[in-house]
Amino acid sequence: MQHKVLILDFGSQFTQLIARRVRELNIYCEIHPFNSKKFNVSDFKAVILSGSPHSVRSENAPQPNLSEIKGKLPLLGVCYGAQYLAHFYDGEVGASNTREYGRANLSFIDSTELLFEGIGEGSQVWMSHSDTILELPSNYKKIASTHDVDNAAYKIEGENTYAIQFHPEVYHSTDGTKLLENFLIKIAGLNQDWTPDSFVDTTVQSLKDKIGNDKVVLGLSGGVDSTVAAVLLDKAIGENLHCIFVNNGLLRKDEFQSVLDQYEGMGLNVKGVDASARFLSELKGESDPEKKRKIIGRVFIEVFDDESHKIKDVKWLAQGTIYPDVIESVSATGGPSATIKSHHNVGGLPDFMKLKVVEPLRMIFKDEVRRVGKSMGIDAELLGRHPFPGPGLAIRILGDITEEKVRILQEVDAIFINGLKKWDLYNDVWQAGAMLLPVNSVGVMGDERTYEKCVALRAVESVDGMTADWVNLPYKFLQETSNKIINNVKGVNRVVYDISSKPPATIEWE
Repeated sequence: MQHKVLILDFGSQFTQLIARRVRELNIYCEIHPFNSKKFNVSDFKAVILSGSPHSVRSENAPQPNLSEIKGKLPLLGVCYGAQYLAHFYDGEVGASNTREYGRANLSFIDSTELLFEGIGEGSQVWMSHSDTILELPSNYKKIASTHDVDNAAYKIEGENTYAIQFHPEVYHSTDGTKLLENFLIKIAGLNQDWTPDSFVDTTVQSLKDKIGNDKVVLGLSGGVDSTVAAVLLDKAIGENLHCIFVNNGLLRKDEFQSVLDQYEGMGLNVKGVDASARFLSELKGESDPEKKRKIIGRVFIEVFDDESHKIKDVKWLAQGTIYPDVIESVSATGGPSATIKSHHNVGGLPDFMKLKVVEPLRMIFKDEVRRVGKSMGIDAELLGRHPFPGPGLAIRILGDITEEKVRILQEVDAIFINGLKKWDLYNDVWQAGAMLLPVNSVGVMGDERTYEKCVALRAVESVDGMTADWVNLPYKFLQETSNKIINNVKGVNRVVYDISSKPPATIEWE
């Protein structure tokens, strides 16, 4: 943890990818908005400036304070970061004559520079900008070009400061990881000691130091994040951890009991609470997606608060918050961010809950959570479980919620998920589920007219849920699944498959 990388975020859609590539090199990094005051530069050994949707030539161009960074720490500017280091230090940035977006190839590389060691001319890179660096400041040295971009990379002489106009973090930059490795290891001299085992050791010790002999209550969901958080806490505080699993009536078919059975052999102290009637009563008649989410969040906290009061002297609430939740909830520009959908576990607790919050996974990504879980011996089937939304089936039932609609969707979902497992497709899918649509359609069953519900099946492939593509499931599988649903789930006579990617669509429909 002493060899850390600071990534200053200017609002780029690719900033998380930079962090992921750095972590893949077994080097710890943190993302902070460029104007944040919540970090100390002295805690880091290298800095990366991200891209941005802004132009350095605009009046509202983000301008970081680099007085403690530039010339003092190894620094890599990416896209906007490269243009910033040129424009605001006596260089010239102007509008591009040609649209510089997409694949390009390096036509010139200064092979004497460590940044490009092991990278040859012709290497494919990914461009995404509308401005270009027209002139470098006097002490800047060009070290790479493409056919259309003369100053594709440069170095500031007398400093360990480098800048690149392209994005090394995206898949299309074929030697991007190698370039980041050259910068972080050969230039910045960072150690590759960020591993799941090291995370477990440091986190468990940190939890012991923070919590001491206090009691902690944790809401288990049966998912990967809360389970890994629970095992970490159990290693740190043992019997002082009290886990509560709440049935909100919106879980998958038979999930309440199966999750409790799942934890029985793990040595965790878990209590199951069936509050399904309370949730369904509160949701009655509500069809607005955000209001449904907020009702579920409020009732969960109320139920959870009731249960936590039954445990004497509880002082902490543990949550399975992970890094993407945190990053999505912070604006890189300091202004208001658009709410795509509410994150149920970010933003603090209501005033009446007098508990301190502990989040063991707050600084790691979903795939890192799984690797940490594997290093602690958690069952592979549990770690490979698909993500499931906090509000459960409520946001997969479009419109108002009724007990009958929940029954229908539970049956449909069970057929779909069990089918994926039977066909050995489950592990090829990042997340899958079914949506109950608020429309009826005409059908013919047994020579009789029907007017029943339509369901949509959704299966996506992704790494962390920030972007996703629909999965091209075999036609025979879809045919078999559709037939099973229509023949076995009363109330459904039509099945469709969602082939939308994220963006522009989201993974869930609400």
